[in-house]
Amino acid sequence: MTIQLNTDKNLTIHKEYENQINEVINQNLSRFDDLVTRLEVHFTDENGSKDGLEDKRCLLEARITGKEPVAVSHFDKNYDLALVGALAKLKSKLETISGKLKAH
Repeated sequence: MTIQLNTDKNLTIHKEYENQINEVINQNLSRFDDLVTRLEVHFTDENGSKDGLEDKRCLLEARITGKEPVAVSHFDKNYDLALVGALAKLKSKLETISGKLKAH
């Protein structure tokens, strides 16, 4: 699975943080390696430089073999929590898709 990170102008991802993000994603989605060919991660700060509660957004778009892409998003107070929330939603969707594929 190829992982591509995208951010808005309010966030710069350093190599160490990128490695940490990749590790969290691989730990959570490793069982779907045969299903997901590419995962795009989009981090945005909805309020820009202003303070706000739960204004950090993580959008995950999974490219699935032979299917339409699946996208989920989650808002939280920091990027790490937003990523974890989005991963939980994506895992649920991928389990459903995987189950339907195995049923056929």
